[in-house]
Amino acid sequence: MSALRNTLDKMKPAFSKGGKLSALGSFFDAMETFFFVPKTVTRRGTHIRDSVDLKRTMITVIIALIPVFLFSIYNIGYQMNLAYGYGWGFWMIVWKGFLKILPLYLVSYIVGLFFECMFAQIKGEEVNEGYFVTGFLIPLIMPVNIPLWMLAIAVAFAVIIGKEVFGGTGMNIWNPALLARAFLFFSYPKMMSGDAVWVAHKCGVDAVSCATPLSEVASGNLHYSALDMFVGLIPGSIGETSTLCILIGALVLICTGVGSWKIMLSCVAGALLMGLLGDVPAYYQLIMGGFAFGCVFMATDPVTSAQTETGKWIYGFLVGAFAVLLRLFNPGYPEGMMLSILLMNTFAPLIDHLVVGANIRRRLRRAKTV
Repeated sequence: MSALRNTLDKMKPAFSKGGKLSALGSFFDAMETFFFVPKTVTRRGTHIRDSVDLKRTMITVIIALIPVFLFSIYNIGYQMNLAYGYGWGFWMIVWKGFLKILPLYLVSYIVGLFFECMFAQIKGEEVNEGYFVTGFLIPLIMPVNIPLWMLAIAVAFAVIIGKEVFGGTGMNIWNPALLARAFLFFSYPKMMSGDAVWVAHKCGVDAVSCATPLSEVASGNLHYSALDMFVGLIPGSIGETSTLCILIGALVLICTGVGSWKIMLSCVAGALLMGLLGDVPAYYQLIMGGFAFGCVFMATDPVTSAQTETGKWIYGFLVGAFAVLLRLFNPGYPEGMMLSILLMNTFAPLIDHLVVGANIRRRLRRAKTV
């Protein structure tokens, strides 16, 4: 690392203010702070001294996503092997899955970081670390056969419209990763409807489709067992199939305090209660589609979720309830988690406002009785 540090130190003057490449200063700063802790510190005024900052929080989320990511690589190769009976061994399955998912991540990070750095340069600010998680999440909630140009447009939309118009990371109203999926869902519904998901690739043509558990439930003909859906060796969006791996990530987020267990638990409660109205066991709603992934990694986004403790219970419960409600009574769209989270992102500030207002009124009544 010392050689890299010396190389960056030699390059830095050219990217600093007044240097020949100062217009690309934000790009250089993003690269430098990715490898090394920034040397800048607060010099005046009151500030908080804490070992937890945005970068450490983002890294924790990525660590929690690693089991999902690794399983998704295997599942992509497994579905390819299953569809055509290639007879691949374990490592060939992993390799084929990796080759299929790699371009999606390259597009996600190249396009996303380009716009992040561009806006940081325009505003004269440092590039924040928020997109490292968003860029990691976006491919995981996409069908594996999504055309790369569509993904690039969705990523640009998520960064520009979902974040930068509101002021950047920490100021956005909606979850940027879900906005990317929502953009594709409404712009190219045939690619995102979930009715038939790509599972294999042959002769350069994406030619094999397979119904997902949610689409089978909507048609009244479910072939997958609860164990199949829990383990995740089934068709679906890249990172949303394995509830088991998602639960491992949930444990990491809860133990580190990064993800709110209150939101996760209340989300599950809302889904189970609403799931009693369905034709399948209520707990099936927890292991089908993107519910588990959304509950753990999307609904708990600290920027777009409720901030008050009571508000977290209300917010999470409504996310789970509305998600299953959409599944049960909207046959044209069997997956409801994305729309439910975006809807509750919109109302999260109102929930917090009502909770704070109720707390103030309760304190005033208590003061009058003293």
